[in-house]
Amino acid sequence: MQSILTIALAQCPVIRGDLNANLNQHLIHIKHAASLGAQLVVFPELSLTGYELDLANELALESSDRLFDELSKISKNNNIMIIAGCFLASKGTKPHIGAVICSPCGKVDFYSKQYLHHGEEHYCSAGEKDYQLTIGEHSIALAVCADFSNPEHAKSAIENKANLYLVSALISPSGYRHDAEILSKIAYHHQLPTLLCNHISRTGGWETCGNNSVWSSNGEQVAVSNNKRSGVLLCTLEKSSIAGQFHPIVAETIG
Repeated sequence: MQSILTIALAQCPVIRGDLNANLNQHLIHIKHAASLGAQLVVFPELSLTGYELDLANELALESSDRLFDELSKISKNNNIMIIAGCFLASKGTKPHIGAVICSPCGKVDFYSKQYLHHGEEHYCSAGEKDYQLTIGEHSIALAVCADFSNPEHAKSAIENKANLYLVSALISPSGYRHDAEILSKIAYHHQLPTLLCNHISRTGGWETCGNNSVWSSNGEQVAVSNNKRSGVLLCTLEKSSIAGQFHPIVAETIG
C-alpha cells in the first residue's frame, strides 16, 4: 500500500468557452505536475470551459467527447490521475457542473456538483451522488465549490471513510477569507486534511484570487500559493503530516 500521497493543485489560466485553448493549458500543467512526481493533478471548477453559465448548454460535453480521450491519454502516458472541471450533458433539460476523473489505467469517471450556488439552478441541474477516489491507502472525497458550504457533504465524506477532502472551486478575492474559514472548520471538525484548488483568471464575470491552499487535520493552513501565477501547489501527505510548496510554470513553457 502506498502511504505517501502527492497531489498537485493546478493554477491554470482559462479562456471563456475555448475548449481547445483550455485543454492545451491543462496538458501543460499535467506534464508539469507529473514531472514533480504528483500522483494526482486537480483543476478548478469548470476549468475546461470557464465558469460561463450562459454557455452551459453549448459547452456541455457528452461522456464520449474527444476531450476526455485526450485527458485519458495523457493520464496514461504520464502515470498521473487527473481531475478537471466542465459542463456535463445530462438526461434532463439542464447540464451539470461536473468533473471528469481520468486514471492511468484508462478508467474515466464523472462527478456532478450536488449543491448549487444561488442562480446556478437557472442554467444547471444538481447531481445526486457523492464521489470518492482511492490512491493507495488514501480515500479522497471530491467537492465542487458550493458542495463544501453544505455541512452534509463533508459529513457524508466522513461516513464514507474519506481521509482527505479535495475542493475544486471558483473563489473571488473578497470571498477567500470567508471560504477559507469554512474549509478550516471542515478540516478541524472532521479531523480531515482539506485541499483547495482555485481559479487565477477572470471568468464568468468573476475576479478570482488563486491562493491554492492546504489545511491540516487540526484546521491549520499549512500551505498556500499566495499568488495568481500559473503553476501547481504540490501537496505531500504522509501519515498525519501534510505540507505544500508552489512550483511555477515559466512563461516560455506556457507560450
